[in-house]
Amino acid sequence: MSANSSNHKKVIIIGPAHPLRGGLASFNERLANQFLQENCTTTIYTFSLQYPNFLFPGTTQYSTEPAPKHLSIKVCINSINPFNWLKVGLQLKKEKADIIVVRYWLPFMGACLGTILRIVKLNKHTKIVCIADNIIPHEKRLGDNLLTKYFIKPIDAFITMSKKVMDDLNTFTHKPATQVVHPLYDNFGDIVAKEIAKQHLQIPANTSIILFFGFIRAYKGLDILLDAMKILSNNATNAHIKLLIAGEFYDNAEKYLTQIKQLGIAEQLILKTDFIPDSEVRYYLSAADFVIQPYKNATQSGVTPLAYHFNKPMLVTNVGGLPDLVPDKKVGLVAVPTAQDIAAKIETLYQLGEDYFMPHLLAEKNKYSWQQLTATITTLSN
Repeated sequence: MSANSSNHKKVIIIGPAHPLRGGLASFNERLANQFLQENCTTTIYTFSLQYPNFLFPGTTQYSTEPAPKHLSIKVCINSINPFNWLKVGLQLKKEKADIIVVRYWLPFMGACLGTILRIVKLNKHTKIVCIADNIIPHEKRLGDNLLTKYFIKPIDAFITMSKKVMDDLNTFTHKPATQVVHPLYDNFGDIVAKEIAKQHLQIPANTSIILFFGFIRAYKGLDILLDAMKILSNNATNAHIKLLIAGEFYDNAEKYLTQIKQLGIAEQLILKTDFIPDSEVRYYLSAADFVIQPYKNATQSGVTPLAYHFNKPMLVTNVGGLPDLVPDKKVGLVAVPTAQDIAAKIETLYQLGEDYFMPHLLAEKNKYSWQQLTATITTLSN
């Protein structure tokens, strides 16, 4: 792929970015950097208000990290103010970008983004490519379908990162769409030696770590993984295995803490349930032997390309697009989402060892290229 595959275009990305935090913000910032590397004029339009508080389950929507260098980020979109949508829409229409890349992950954003993009299309120049993280959300609400239909109308083409989202998209529209693999999250720094990472996190050096990483939501199956830890703890040979839970509760924390107490597994767990700043991410991934994704349902997961970047074999469940991203017995293991099977597969991971998976993992991760994504966006916008 040539470095100038985007052909010096003017590109605007609409979606979360600094000072907002989280995986979507990290993705959009990394994508903007890729376009800049390809000599495109690139700006991110992000939210001055992303969610009203009742829709946001975490402690804060904002990052404590410094703003990324060299990126132009306009903090201007208010998701609940229609007058703002008109103002931003007119501004973007006037910008006459060659390409607008818009993220869609939640129907709540459909009215805001759909209105802004309708106004943009009046300039008869800008092509709009949507990266669809979800079309049908994990947690459904009344009016989701209407909002998604409203959003889709001004879009020229779509990119999905899993077959599940592509299938969902096909129930709404047959506009041009391409599936790509989620590029590697390579913007969290280099791999740290395991012993140094453990020392940084104050974890004893002789501890074997499996990692559950990311926001804790009901569909991600942490409750199943806790039950699996109980099963593992019944066998003394597994005493060295501890589960590191790294991520903020976006679900009722009390139900998990009660479950832990009832199962009597507190000694098998290391809880780091505050938000993990970007600068700390590499220590959690580097400290782990394996990354566990015990999801009950999924489209794709940003944790998977993160694990690839840090060369970590994975256990995923056979839901959504996860098994497509983690070839079984090559990059990791695929389990059914039950405590019994997840416990058995964790034991198998340790029996096989990290080195067993490494040749396949290193070969597979070569597919996860940001240039592939920008080239697909450019092709769809032509």
